[in-house]
Amino acid sequence: MSVSDYILPILFVMLFLYCLYKRVNTYDTFVKGAKGAIKLVVDIFPFIASILIAVALLRVSGITDFLAQLLSPIFNALGIPTELCELVLLRPFTGSGSYGILENIFTTYGPDSYISRCACVIMGCSETIFYVATVYISQTKVQKLFYAIPVALICSLVGTILACLVCKIM
Repeated sequence: MSVSDYILPILFVMLFLYCLYKRVNTYDTFVKGAKGAIKLVVDIFPFIASILIAVALLRVSGITDFLAQLLSPIFNALGIPTELCELVLLRPFTGSGSYGILENIFTTYGPDSYISRCACVIMGCSETIFYVATVYISQTKVQKLFYAIPVALICSLVGTILACLVCKIM
């Protein structure tokens, strides 16, 4: 057993002791939080469902493959391998879809290949931008995301370029 096996139980015991010290009713607080979580899921479900349906339609229709082929010269010029174009295009939309693509990359190129290493770093340095924006918009009154999404997409692209550069150097 390693130290990491004890971290969660230690944090749980520390939290419980802190609640005892502060005289917080832990069970009632837990139930209140669970009620809030259920309400949150019900509130954001339509937004998440629409994103998931859109991603599925993009993949099934072949639009992502077409865009990957169309944009591959640009991505190659930026140092992003052609094999990663679909991952780069879908990562801002879906986390689980991205992991499916990552698994396909591992199966096709092997886990120790340059392509796989780049894909792993891209997955680590990027975010599902549209998913996060959808959840954020659904739970807040903020509707002006005009600059937030383009800046997040540019940062994701810069992270992808740097990921491929770092993997090439290593």
